[in-house]
Amino acid sequence: MSHPCPIRPADIGRFDALIDARSPAEFAEDHLPGAINCPVLDDAERATVGTLYVQQGAFEARRVGGAMVAAHLAEHLRGAFAEQPAGWRPLVYCWRGGMRSGAMVQWMRLVGWKAEQLAGGYKAFRRHVIDGLQAGAAQLQIRAVVGATGSAKTRILHALAARGAQVLDLEGLARHKGSLLGGLPGVEQPSQKHFETRIWHALQAMDLAQPVYVEGESARIGRLSVPPALVQRLRQAPCIEIDAPLDERLRYLLRDYAYLGDEPEELAERLAMLTEMHGHKTVQRWQAWAHGRELAPLFGELIARHYDPHYGRSQQRNFARWDARQRIAAGDLSDAGIAALAETLLGQARAAA
Repeated sequence: MSHPCPIRPADIGRFDALIDARSPAEFAEDHLPGAINCPVLDDAERATVGTLYVQQGAFEARRVGGAMVAAHLAEHLRGAFAEQPAGWRPLVYCWRGGMRSGAMVQWMRLVGWKAEQLAGGYKAFRRHVIDGLQAGAAQLQIRAVVGATGSAKTRILHALAARGAQVLDLEGLARHKGSLLGGLPGVEQPSQKHFETRIWHALQAMDLAQPVYVEGESARIGRLSVPPALVQRLRQAPCIEIDAPLDERLRYLLRDYAYLGDEPEELAERLAMLTEMHGHKTVQRWQAWAHGRELAPLFGELIARHYDPHYGRSQQRNFARWDARQRIAAGDLSDAGIAALAETLLGQARAAA
């Protein structure tokens, strides 16, 4: 029996499972958090059906596609759905809430499960995410954690989260450390859409009336763009600057980026992107250090000649409340030192409240 009201994205928490009936490529680009992919057409079949629709019309596309859909439904009934109890309540969606999810829901109901179809499908969810990001960003009480390269901002965020503070870890959600050398070995960044979904999902668990600590990012993290409404809110936020001395920042970078020494060719390739800014001679010296796995002199010069000279100007330009920033001295960026910094930061926040 059909649900009397259409199921909207705001209702997804009421169901036992979220089933994405789209093709694997569609699912990989973005999907509802927690959804499992049980396609009724694989990528090649979806292309075939689309071609038939254009060249021979809707009937032929449905006739051929119907057989493919039936075969996949049989696979799922014998596999992914086989152990589900009689009272199972899955929510199924496809691109627009049309035939792919409709066919799956119909068969599920024939079995006896209380399956429902997401009205408007993934497209409706995508609109829900965009609207939610806009509304959520407007309410965020951001505290921007800033500091020069190597001041352990991300690790401090993790320490804050471990102590119960609300943290939006944009670099973690983007799977990238945010700088030229910030790509993580063997880790692909999500698509732009899925990055936005991950941010939206993180915001759902937060009390937006309470402070949320966010690293003072640029508008791009690797190849991904931070949603403009969130960038705007971040730029207006009060700033907490982690003020660490150069030698301690270098020690931290040598620990945190030690894996770059395992990929000297890739590191040298990334450094080549700095040639226009710093010239061939300088970059060739840096590349020689990369090839020799000599990270200490490389990182030392990158801090001194590439990152630090632009730090103050970029922060002044990007943060409206930079001049009124709160500064926290960070003479120790070891694990224990980072834990102490987080305690200090939270203690000051409680005292100010």
